[in-house]
Amino acid sequence: MFTTRPELIGTHGMVASTHWLASAAGMAMLEEGGNAFDAAVAAGFVLQVVEPHLNGPGGEVPAVFFAEGDARPRVLCGQGVAPAGATIEHYRGLGLDLIPGSGLLAATVPGAWDGWMILLRDYGTKPLRKVLRYALAYARHGFPIVPRITETIEAVSELFSAHWPTSAAHWLPGGAAPAPGTRFANTVLADTWERLLVEAEAAGSDRENQIEAARRAWSRGFIAEEVDAFCRQAFRDDSGRNHAGVVTSEDMAAWQASFEDAICVDFGGWTLVKCGAWTQGPVLGQQLRLLEGFADRLRYVNGIPTAETVHLAAECAKLAFADREAWYGDDPSVPLAALLSREYAAERRALVGADASLELRPGSPDGRAPVLPAYATGAERANVALAGALGDPTVARSGTVRGDTVHIDVVDARGNMISATPSGGWLQSSPWIPSLGFCLGSRAQMFCLEPHLPSALKPGRRPRITLSPSLALRDGQPRIAFGTPGGDQQDQWQLCFWLGHMVGGLNLQEAIDAPAWHSSAFPSSFYPRYWQPGELVVESRLGAAALDELRQRKHRVIDAGPWSLGRLSAVSRNPLDGLLRAAANPRGMQGYAVGR
Repeated sequence: MFTTRPELIGTHGMVASTHWLASAAGMAMLEEGGNAFDAAVAAGFVLQVVEPHLNGPGGEVPAVFFAEGDARPRVLCGQGVAPAGATIEHYRGLGLDLIPGSGLLAATVPGAWDGWMILLRDYGTKPLRKVLRYALAYARHGFPIVPRITETIEAVSELFSAHWPTSAAHWLPGGAAPAPGTRFANTVLADTWERLLVEAEAAGSDRENQIEAARRAWSRGFIAEEVDAFCRQAFRDDSGRNHAGVVTSEDMAAWQASFEDAICVDFGGWTLVKCGAWTQGPVLGQQLRLLEGFADRLRYVNGIPTAETVHLAAECAKLAFADREAWYGDDPSVPLAALLSREYAAERRALVGADASLELRPGSPDGRAPVLPAYATGAERANVALAGALGDPTVARSGTVRGDTVHIDVVDARGNMISATPSGGWLQSSPWIPSLGFCLGSRAQMFCLEPHLPSALKPGRRPRITLSPSLALRDGQPRIAFGTPGGDQQDQWQLCFWLGHMVGGLNLQEAIDAPAWHSSAFPSSFYPRYWQPGELVVESRLGAAALDELRQRKHRVIDAGPWSLGRLSAVSRNPLDGLLRAAANPRGMQGYAVGR
C-alpha cells in the first residue's frame, strides 16, 4: 500500500524524531560509536534549539528505555516538582480557582537538564561536550525557522510587546517575528551552555565527574541564582493579571531527576511499557485492556480502520480518561493495579454501547467511589480561543495545533532502546530569561486546587502530566519504541498506531500514515480545562461513509482534514535477525527518521 515515506530498515542504528536536525544529530552520535542514549541526549538538546515553541531547557523530559544487559525496562523522570511555595493556599489567596496556563505561577522546578544529565551519566558513553556540540552550534550560529515558530510568535506578539518585554526583545527582532526559512540564533543560550561546559570541565577529565559538575552548576550554581532572581518579578499570565513566580534557588537545589520502575501491561506475547500515574501513560494500557474484549470487532480494510473500530476505540478512551481525571496523580494511593486489571476492564467494558456516550463516567476500582475535580462536574465548558499566552499544547476543536511538544525514539544494534517526550519551557509559555536564553515551563497548570484529589497541588509533588513515551516488549525483549506530541491526545494517537500495527498488520510507516482520530469528551489537562462531551475529531481519509456512520452513532464528528492529527515516530528491533526499522510522521512536514 502507499506510504508517504518508506519504512527504513538497517542494522547499525535508527533515530526518529519530530525534527530532521535532531534526528541527524542523534544519528551522528551513533556513527561516532555512541549508543542509543548518547544519541537521544544529543537529539534532545537540538530539539530545545530548533523547536523552541515546543520545548526548551526550562522544561521537562520523561522517558522509557531498555538498556542492553538489563532485566527490565526503566523510566527516566526528568519532571520537576511543585516548589515549596506552591501551596493551594497561596494560589487561592491570589483569587485563583485554576492555575494559569502561562507565566511564572505555572512553573515547576525545571527538570530537563538534570534528566538528560543522569541518563548520559548512567547509560551513555560520551562526554558532555560531544553530545551538546550540535545544539550549541545551532544556538550559536543559527538554525532554520520553521513556519510554525513564526506563527506561534505572531500569535503572542501583542502579549510580548505589552507585557513580556524580554521575550519581545529576543523573539521580535526589529518588531517582527523571524520569517520562515530564515536563520535565527540564540547566542545567550549558547553562552549559558558554554559556561556550564566550562564548569563541568573544571572538574577534570573524568566523564562522570564532568557531568556531576554540570548538574551542580545548574541546580546549585548560576542557573539556580538567575532563575530565582527572575521569578521575583511579576508578569502577565492567563488570569489577565501580573504575578511573580514561586520557584527559588532552594527548590532547584532540593530536587534531582531519578530513575524508577516502569509500568508493564501484558497483552498476550506483547508487553506495553509506560511511565507511572504521575503521567497519563497508564491510560493507553487501560484502553487496550478494554479493547481486548472487542478483539473480534476491530478491523482495518486496506489500511483504514472501520467506523466500528473507531467507535469502540473512542468509547474505551472516554472510560479510561474519565478514570485519569478521578484517580491519577503523583500519589501512592492511586489504585493502578486495579485500574489495569482484566477484571476491572470487564466491568467497565459493559458500559460501551452502540452509540456514543455523552457522560464522563469514572469507575470504582477496588470498590472505591470516584471523585472528580470541580471543573469536570459542571456544565459543558466552551473550547475558548486563548487570546493571550498559549498555555495549552494540545489540539483545538478544529484539529489545529495550538502548540505541542517533541518526541525522540532511538534504537542501536546492541539492543538499547529509548522513547522520550521532552516538553515545556515553550517560548509562548513564560517570559524569556535574558541572562540565560530560555524560559521556564508551565506544567504546574495540571495540578488541581482541590486538596482531596490525587492530582492536587502540593509542594514536592509532580504534576500529572500528559507526556507519555512508550515501549513495547515481545517475550521480554524490547521491540518497539514509539510516541507523539499532542497533550491529551498522545495516548489516543498512540492507540491509533498500536491498532494499525498490531490489528491492521501495518508496518511502522503505514501505521503512522493511517487515518487518526481522538475524542475531546473529557477535561483538558491544560488551562482553562475545557471539554466537549461527545466530540470526536477524525481525519477525513477515514472516508465519508465512516464519518456518516459515526454521526449516526451520535458522535459529534469534527472533520479535521486529511492530514492533521498526530506527530508519531517509531523505531523497532527484531532480535532474531538484528534488523532495525524506523518511521516518522509526514504531517507538518518536519519529523524524520534516519538510520542505516
